[in-house]
Amino acid sequence: MSRVIGIDLGTTNSCVAMIEDGQPVVIPNTGGYKTTPSMFAVTEDGKRLVGHLAKRQAITNSKNTVFAAKRLIGRDFDSPEVTKARTLLPYELIAGPNNDTRVQVVDRVYTIPEITGLVLREMKRVAEEYLGEPVQEAVITVPAHFNDAQRQTTRDAGRIAGLEVLRIINEPTAAALAYGRGRTESERLAIYDLGGGTFDISILQLGDGVIEVLSTAGDTNLGGEDFDRRIVEYLLEKFEEKEDASLREDAMALQRLKDAAEKAKCDLSEVNSSEVNLPFIAADDDGQALHLSVVLERAQLEQLVADLIERTRGICDRALKDANLEPGDIDQILLVGGQTRMPLCQKQVAKFFGKVPNKGVNPDEVVAVGAAIQASMLGEDQPGPLLVDVTPLSLGIATVGGHFARIIERNTTVPTARKEIFTSTRDNQRAVKIRVLQGESEKASENDLLGEFVLTGVRPAPKGEPEIEVTFDIDANGIVSVSAKDLATNQEQSIQVNPRGTLSPEELEKLTEDYASDEVAAKG
Repeated sequence: MSRVIGIDLGTTNSCVAMIEDGQPVVIPNTGGYKTTPSMFAVTEDGKRLVGHLAKRQAITNSKNTVFAAKRLIGRDFDSPEVTKARTLLPYELIAGPNNDTRVQVVDRVYTIPEITGLVLREMKRVAEEYLGEPVQEAVITVPAHFNDAQRQTTRDAGRIAGLEVLRIINEPTAAALAYGRGRTESERLAIYDLGGGTFDISILQLGDGVIEVLSTAGDTNLGGEDFDRRIVEYLLEKFEEKEDASLREDAMALQRLKDAAEKAKCDLSEVNSSEVNLPFIAADDDGQALHLSVVLERAQLEQLVADLIERTRGICDRALKDANLEPGDIDQILLVGGQTRMPLCQKQVAKFFGKVPNKGVNPDEVVAVGAAIQASMLGEDQPGPLLVDVTPLSLGIATVGGHFARIIERNTTVPTARKEIFTSTRDNQRAVKIRVLQGESEKASENDLLGEFVLTGVRPAPKGEPEIEVTFDIDANGIVSVSAKDLATNQEQSIQVNPRGTLSPEELEKLTEDYASDEVAAKG
């Protein structure tokens, strides 16, 4: 039986771990780093690069270097998030045949699951190199607030990588699993997870061999990438003031600025000032070299990003209210994700909860460790705590008048199944369309359409008389199945929801086979 690994698939960096001799081990890559950039690139001569190799050439090849793909996964091309990304990212986004988001890299179009799959395949390779044997199974983490489309697309990416994904587990839950390993005392935890691209807050109860998620809330478009962008904008403005010239159309200069901004941000978690010094970043009309040199103070950075951290406070408040708790009811706050190293972030978390956060876990590695613990429980039947998780978003169907009828409320424990009775809206109606939605708006049009199907063979009767039973089922991975049945005729129709924007079964199969062949060729 092959070993099962745990992968933290991050927006900025990814991490892989496993249980070895009963202890969690974070596996270093070839360069000795325990995290690998979640980046993919294609060179002009067609060579594919992943991880550190992709990052090292990003400045000179920014248009063909894809980063932060996790923010695009499972999103429609015309979604607000992708519309915004198209104005900010150096690489080209295009619409796929299912209105999914795809990337033009050199002379080929790549799907987001494909790019994500290549990052996952690199993590698989890191594990195989460490173990000296093939790896076929994995547990992969996702933000707690990922919707059904994002979860299913992540599973597709795992398949493209050549992995059987045994479980999709929420990142804060994985962190709690790592923290709770070997602990026997009862505690209420708040997992404050601010990573490169997403923010989650989960409230959990630990004790008696059970890790129970009480509530979760989040924003899948809030993270370190936004902090970096604020710094880049500040540097651009300073350069424009000094040189009366703009760098906004210079792709190479913008990538240099992005790298420098990320480094300055990290430095300012340790020191009070950091100099951004980029010589020969541009030339003036006479061909004279222009240089950028700006000293960024920690206080300036905090002013630039204060509203981003303030956004997390409102989300924390919502999670506590959903759990019927107050900030003072929390025993420990765990900081997860690299962005939580920022002193202002730690200060604001302490102020909100009224206590200093626990720094006993590595914010870059704890999620992968938790995934590895879950992997060992599934793959080797190792004993471990019972995980009780929740669905992050409400699920229901569209009803007459454009309303959203909730069938499963957000923060309901999963796995779960719920039923509701609906009826027809016209006399002698023979068929009923079921539109499956996910979200929190009372208006159906403002929620995510996960899928739709038609129940036929409904007994002809006056409107309002037929009884149509709609059942929602969510499994332990958060994957949704829906069925509808006419109680008079027992005519039934059901689907496992395959959200819009995900790959068709045929395209997924082809990509899986293509990359499996590539792997065989590479090994041969």
